[in-house]
Amino acid sequence: MALVNQVQKRVKMPKWDVVKFQILTHCYINRITVSESDLNCLTLLSFNQPIELTHFCYDASTDEDWIFKTPQTVRNCINKAEKSKLVVKDSNNKKIIKLNPDLQIQTEGTILLDYKFLGDGTQEAGENN
Repeated sequence: MALVNQVQKRVKMPKWDVVKFQILTHCYINRITVSESDLNCLTLLSFNQPIELTHFCYDASTDEDWIFKTPQTVRNCINKAEKSKLVVKDSNNKKIIKLNPDLQIQTEGTILLDYKFLGDGTQEAGENN
C-alpha cells in the first residue's frame, strides 16, 4: 500500500484574490508565463466581462497607481493573453473581450476552490498528462 503525504490548507481570502489564484493556477499548470500586472489585468477583466476593449484599456489604466499606466500597455497585455488563449474576442463583435470560458474562472457568489494535485514522482519536470 502506497503512502501519500496529504496537505490540507484552508484559507479565507477576498474574492479578488480567489479569482486571481484561479487564473494563476491555470497559468502555472499550463506553463503560461504571466507577470503580476498581467495577472491583475486578467483578474480585473474577469469581474467586468464581457467588455469593449477600448473601455477596458482605459479602465485598467485610469489611476497612475493602477495596473498599467497607459491604455496601449493594457492592449499589449490583452493581445499577449489572447495569443496564450487566456482571452477571447466575441465572434460577432471583435471589439468585445472576455476571459476564455474554457478556463472556468468563477467570479460570482461564494467561491470554494477544491483542487487536488498529485505529485507521484513518476514524471519528469515539465511533463503534463
